[in-house]
Amino acid sequence: MKLLVVGGAGYIGSHTVRQLLRAGHQVVVFDNLSSGHAQALPPEVPLIQADLLDAPSVKAALEAHQPDAVIHFAALIEVGESMRAPARYYRNNVVGSLNLLQAIVETRKVPLVFSSTAAVYGTTDAVPIPEDAPLHPESVYGETKLMTERMIHAFHVAHGLPYTVLRYFNVCGAAPDGSIGEAHPSKTHLIELACLTALGQREKMMIFGDDYPTPDGTCIRDYVHVLDLADAHVLAVEALVRGQQDAATYNVGLGHGFSVLQVLDAVDAVTGRPLHREVAPRRPGDPPQLVADAHRIVDGLGFKPQFTDLREIVQTAWNWHRTHPHGYEQ
Repeated sequence: MKLLVVGGAGYIGSHTVRQLLRAGHQVVVFDNLSSGHAQALPPEVPLIQADLLDAPSVKAALEAHQPDAVIHFAALIEVGESMRAPARYYRNNVVGSLNLLQAIVETRKVPLVFSSTAAVYGTTDAVPIPEDAPLHPESVYGETKLMTERMIHAFHVAHGLPYTVLRYFNVCGAAPDGSIGEAHPSKTHLIELACLTALGQREKMMIFGDDYPTPDGTCIRDYVHVLDLADAHVLAVEALVRGQQDAATYNVGLGHGFSVLQVLDAVDAVTGRPLHREVAPRRPGDPPQLVADAHRIVDGLGFKPQFTDLREIVQTAWNWHRTHPHGYEQ
């Protein structure tokens, strides 16, 4: 099958491109490279460097390459930035997605897999969080993802567009061989920050709150490895093209979590470089636990994560950061 992967040069997109190729599919990537990297793509994968905000380019890509399905990763993702620059996020994430949806129904009307986020739930007391939990995003980023989910469903109702939405939790890790990995312009993810601290690029690790109602007092999060998330996208798009799915939404996670201290201890063990830690007050809006109820994707698509050991997950991230301390800018 031939697939158009929008945002395919980014962190999750580039790992998914590799998994799609391993599964025997053809791939074309559409990416503006604002946060993605051409170096993350295999040389045989065509790259269309264009922006979803350029509606004619989107339509031209669909007409030229005639994909059997589209996977949509392209989005701005920084929660804090979204609160400071909301217009940028609504324009890029919502208007860009609208352009893609409109181009799909005007050209191919092929199935769509959308990469969403657990941020659509906001703070919730549900542990683990099921897909039918109330949706109350607390950031502009989360709101733009929820708006896009609702647009996709509206296009399904109005135009028969088949779709699958994947809401993922804390994505982490890298290709085990260290060839590609996480290289966001802004560094906000715990495992990435810890690895960079171990490399001496940061002085210390801040622990925001050690008095939560959890076993060790620190927040617990569901860490899903980027290759497992990539495999979830492969399963989703294959099920859509086979006609097995028509309109579905799935959480993607391990179904259990690790605490901040557990993650930092794992980084210490893997790197052999104990991190300097400092406890700070809780951050507003940080719930004690965010863990996915992942039963639906396990039952519906046969999803089975391969990376469930925390040290193994951290080892893959360390393989990447140790050999690429400045990301793709060597």
